[in-house]
Amino acid sequence: MKKKTFFVYGTIVASIFLYFFFKPSLVTNEKEILAQAKRGKFKVEITTSGELQALNSTLVLGPIEARRFRVGNFTIEEMVDEGTNVKKGEFIASLDKTELFGRLEDKRLELEQAIALFEQTQLDTSLVLRQERDNIINLEYEIEERKLILNQSEYEPPAIIKQNENNVEKAKRDLKQAIDRYRIKTMQERARMVEVSAKLRDVQTEVKQINEVLEKFTVTAPQNGMVIYASGMGGKIKKGSQISAWNPVVATLPDLTIMQSITYINEVDISKVKVGQRVELGLDAFPEKKLYGKVKNVANVGQQRPNSDAKVFEVTILINESDPMLRPGMTTSNTIIVEELNDVIYVPLEALNTQADSLNYVYLKSGKKQEVKVGIANGNDVVVELGLKEGDAVYLSTPDWSTKVEINLLEGLNRKRNSSF
Repeated sequence: MKKKTFFVYGTIVASIFLYFFFKPSLVTNEKEILAQAKRGKFKVEITTSGELQALNSTLVLGPIEARRFRVGNFTIEEMVDEGTNVKKGEFIASLDKTELFGRLEDKRLELEQAIALFEQTQLDTSLVLRQERDNIINLEYEIEERKLILNQSEYEPPAIIKQNENNVEKAKRDLKQAIDRYRIKTMQERARMVEVSAKLRDVQTEVKQINEVLEKFTVTAPQNGMVIYASGMGGKIKKGSQISAWNPVVATLPDLTIMQSITYINEVDISKVKVGQRVELGLDAFPEKKLYGKVKNVANVGQQRPNSDAKVFEVTILINESDPMLRPGMTTSNTIIVEELNDVIYVPLEALNTQADSLNYVYLKSGKKQEVKVGIANGNDVVVELGLKEGDAVYLSTPDWSTKVEINLLEGLNRKRNSSF
């Protein structure tokens, strides 16, 4: 029991000793945190994440022509896995043909009816024109007969001769009318044949076109490439998805030799981003991999991203390198170099103090309260153009003597501050 009591008291005494031993140094460190003014390269950067996409892609389309036959949507029955490398002409997907098969059966029935009508019209035309030709031949014989009768009536009374002459003229008129009628009938029957022939050709063409469209329900690769699923209203298009005949994109075959990263910059920083700025990129999938690129395009109109209240602007970054490891959809970390200075003095932002919105100053280790002229800043540091030299030690917090000294003003800024100074 005595040993236990001695151990407890000993622990308490040791804890009190350690507390008082370390407490002064902790307070001192907290009150007197210093940093040195450094000289060197200074960068203003914007860091954001993005997603890799191919700059150029070939669309893999279903049968656009199907909409001519009132087929509005297709269902994907089979499809290769995303990321599959295919060669030109190889299988990518097959679409449900049921609806178009129904259209084909209707057209086949219509084709049979058109063929029957064509054949019937041919027979009718042949029969009608044959009758007209026979009538013309008969009228020609009749004229010859009436001429013989006229010749034989040379010694008949004048009235009989006159009547026979009239009969010859009448037969000639009948023949002329028959010839005219045959010509008109020929034109009429030809027009009928043209009409039914055109109808037959139209139906034959439609049947042929439907068969050609049905072949396109088996979707093949238009070129070599890697299959990337297209995005639709319900997410990525895959087996079981429906696509519209008005936008029948099944997949894409990206050109992996030229890649870009699509990222979004918030409205606070977008004014700093300009086309042509240098970008350093990293890959989440390959942390050791470093890439370089430049800003290719900055959107003029902001948009609302899901699960975010702030407006963002789409920025496209073109990647300089070509690497077989790059794949569409990979996540990138993008560091946009907004501005870069090679030989400047800079200090941590925590060292900078401001008075009346026009006077900037720092606390020096030497006990001075020094005015400074500042330049650009990034998320951690700020450039000091006047007032400090390399190696000067500055406080990152307010020292105890801060109220006892006046600010040492820079003569070069006398007319550039608030009038109260």
